[in-house]
Amino acid sequence: MSQNELIAEFLNAAVQGQPDVLKSCLASGVDINVTNRQGRTAITLASLHKQYACVEYLISAGADINKQDETCFNPFLLSCLNNDLTLLRLVLPANPDLNCLSRFGGVGITPASEKGHVEIVRELLTRTEINVNHTNFVGWTPLLEAIVLNDGGVKQQEIVRLLLEHGANPHMTDKYGKTPLALAREKGYHEIAELLIQSGA
Repeated sequence: MSQNELIAEFLNAAVQGQPDVLKSCLASGVDINVTNRQGRTAITLASLHKQYACVEYLISAGADINKQDETCFNPFLLSCLNNDLTLLRLVLPANPDLNCLSRFGGVGITPASEKGHVEIVRELLTRTEINVNHTNFVGWTPLLEAIVLNDGGVKQQEIVRLLLEHGANPHMTDKYGKTPLALAREKGYHEIAELLIQSGA
């Protein structure tokens, strides 16, 4: 088999969930961090396709878990975006770079807060030192995203509560100078406004 065929087989094995094939390709000299056209490594492909045995194997074999593809995806960010707690729990012990940015300039907790991924947010806040007040490219913190970009429902209330309990600053404004409280009131999210007031907003 040519090197190119081996690489194709290696990347395909990650998608299909075949740790044994990954192992034999590595034994034949394939670089564990080789990428496809989109810049995706085998571990990112395995993460995307929920092939947890492959993710586990590739971590143990020394794959670079922080390498990002053309759309900025890597295993850690994918777990946060896709509400994949199993993946997050596999990746965290490998010490992922918590400062890796999504293509919108958020850290992992940013999209998780926006999308209502309560368990992901809880895991990140209780088990990592992720920056709860990180500001993305459009000037929004996870707290602002949790308020503005969703429906103000039960999941969002829980996320706002968790963020505030773990040090989210209720006074950090958007780029127009609007506070989380003003934005919550504007949207009619009374429960969220109440949580903010309790936190000294």
